Amino acid sequence: MKYAVSAVALALLTACGQPQDTTKSTDTVTAAETKAHPFTYPLTQKGEVVDSYFDTQVADPYRWLEDDRSAETGAWVKEQNKVTFAYLDQIGYRDQIKQRLETLWNYEKVGAPFKEGDYSYFFKNDGLQNQSVLYRKKGDGEAELFLDPNTFSADGTTSLADVSFSKDGKVLAYSISEGGSDWRKIIIIDTESKKELETQLVDVKFSGVSWKGNEGFFYSSYDKPEGSELSAKTDQHKLYYHKLGTAQKDDQLVYGGVEAEKHRYVGGGVTDDGKYLIVSAANATSGNKVFIKDLTAPDSAFVTVYAEGSADFEFVDSRGDELYFVTNLNAANKKLVKINAKDVAQDKWTDVIAETANVLDVNKGAGFLFAHYMVDAISQVKQYDYDGKLVRDVTLPGVGTVSGFGGKTKDEQVYFSFTNYNTAATTFAFEPKAGESTVYYKPAVKFNSDDYESKQVFYTSKDGTKVPMIITHKKGVQLDGNNPTLLYGYGGFNVSLTPAFSVANLVWMELGGVYAVPNLRGGGEYGKAWHDAGIQQKKQNVFDDFIAAGEYLIAQKYTSSDKLAIRGGSNGGLLVGAVMTQRPDLMKVAIPQVGVLDMLRYHTFTAGAGWAYDYGTSEQSKEMFDYIKGYSPVHNVKQGVAYPATLVTTGDHDDRVVPAHSFKFAAELQAKAGGSNPQLIRIETNAGHGAGVPVSKQIELAADIIGFSLFNMGVKELPKQ
Repeated sequence: MKYAVSAVALALLTACGQPQDTTKSTDTVTAAETKAHPFTYPLTQKGEVVDSYFDTQVADPYRWLEDDRSAETGAWVKEQNKVTFAYLDQIGYRDQIKQRLETLWNYEKVGAPFKEGDYSYFFKNDGLQNQSVLYRKKGDGEAELFLDPNTFSADGTTSLADVSFSKDGKVLAYSISEGGSDWRKIIIIDTESKKELETQLVDVKFSGVSWKGNEGFFYSSYDKPEGSELSAKTDQHKLYYHKLGTAQKDDQLVYGGVEAEKHRYVGGGVTDDGKYLIVSAANATSGNKVFIKDLTAPDSAFVTVYAEGSADFEFVDSRGDELYFVTNLNAANKKLVKINAKDVAQDKWTDVIAETANVLDVNKGAGFLFAHYMVDAISQVKQYDYDGKLVRDVTLPGVGTVSGFGGKTKDEQVYFSFTNYNTAATTFAFEPKAGESTVYYKPAVKFNSDDYESKQVFYTSKDGTKVPMIITHKKGVQLDGNNPTLLYGYGGFNVSLTPAFSVANLVWMELGGVYAVPNLRGGGEYGKAWHDAGIQQKKQNVFDDFIAAGEYLIAQKYTSSDKLAIRGGSNGGLLVGAVMTQRPDLMKVAIPQVGVLDMLRYHTFTAGAGWAYDYGTSEQSKEMFDYIKGYSPVHNVKQGVAYPATLVTTGDHDDRVVPAHSFKFAAELQAKAGGSNPQLIRIETNAGHGAGVPVSKQIELAADIIGFSLFNMGVKELPKQ
């Protein structure tokens, strides 16, 4: 078991000034405002809502688009999609791109096996299946289909979110997401008969499932909010215990029910030996409190391990009363500490793996600890015993990203996956005692990886900071300033962008494109200091880093402003929105996906208030309000400015970053943008923030983005392959 507040690490931010008037007017975008465009956008009503922030009045004319349940919003979505898809339909080679995506995507994908009870389980996708299928086999027997999420819904939009087996492997609790929502249902089945054992648990959110032996399990959720479940604020997370065979209404509240001590994110997990319950509680996506409870003593009270909540703690494993945590407390790049559950005083903690110059993550399996380090966003792995003694440096198959090295203590081997920008994820089996790796599964993708190359460069940002960036393209690309280039970024929430294979990026590069990924401040590539250098009133550093990356690509003649596209999702959507409004001359195309774009109100939706560590809030102080308003994309669209060709993308069931962010931004662009570049929004129906999206919808979106980008860069026909 390994978990922390990371289950919600990307859950974004609370209430700012109250509107003085929430009525809608019949004002619309005028004919003069649409005259400059080559086609007519849907007319978007303007309301008269005005909010007060300290001494400033801020109009919010599109507030009505926040109501995701209204008929007016639904009609607006339909009209916007009509215009957007009519535009995309004129791109003659879009179907050709889609066909190539389908061809390359259509390869078998097999996940690493994991043992539960008498069976070995694994996920497999034949190639173009909308959802991967869970198979199992006993010993050396034939594999049988165990659970097929493709049968959950006709269109593939109900996905399998999580699986968790009882200790003996005889019962499975699995959760599903419908339409991409973060709200889940938990379904409990007998693993032999595959029949449901009891009524489904509902209204579960930001939760894993952790079993207490074979009797029941812990899970987390919020009370169902008043108003829309897809946008209303949720701010008190609770941990429950469900005993098998009982009704959900009788589930025991374990932690989080005290109104005076609300936590937005609460998670609980049981140690592998069943002795302790470890609880993490947090109010933001950075920093958490830690509590433990002795499950062998039924009436035992929670013991506080760490109460301040200002540092990150992630539970790794236990050995008897010794509990192992990765933390950045007094260790910006993280270390592994051992804490005795019988005496949790901080001065008794022991460092097992010390902090180094590189960011640490730790996993466990087969009786060993595996330390994963990021060195300039590239993976290195070291194997340790539980006393912190180095066993070996693990030899990896190349320069790239590894994940895995996890499993049960009794396992004889562990598995890991290796990937980079031109290598599809390959699974390896690792023998910890011998230190040897063998290929377990290598996918057969129909392309030659030797035709592509990646190079890491370090460029200089506005304030002199050196920022790494990996640039990938076909070998032999001419640096003549004429290559279509996609610059992808994120820069927030301690998230690290490491090399990974993508069919969509492969198709982009096949067509002569360059793919560039900078490791911006705000991310986690260089530890807490790098993260904190891109938060709150240092957020502009992130935008400056991204702008400098684009300028570098142009200066080095990879591309030009007329051939540069920028793209990012979620917090990366904010990045794109801010950069395109600050430097519209820098790029030709902008793709802000599921972005946080209304920075004055982000914290009033769902669990958004938890993002305040990274963003601050508009009600925090006048200084913070002024700073946020200065870059908030929705509030910085200027009348008559020629913005790049923009394709905003979102999902109507996104309850992480509600689609109102994208709706408002698109409406502002359509009302104000000058020039002839299209300002469009593509709204996927029955889809959420990104998790569980059917393969068919992933391919359609990728084709639309690639086609839109090339078309607006002036590409009239695709190069011959």
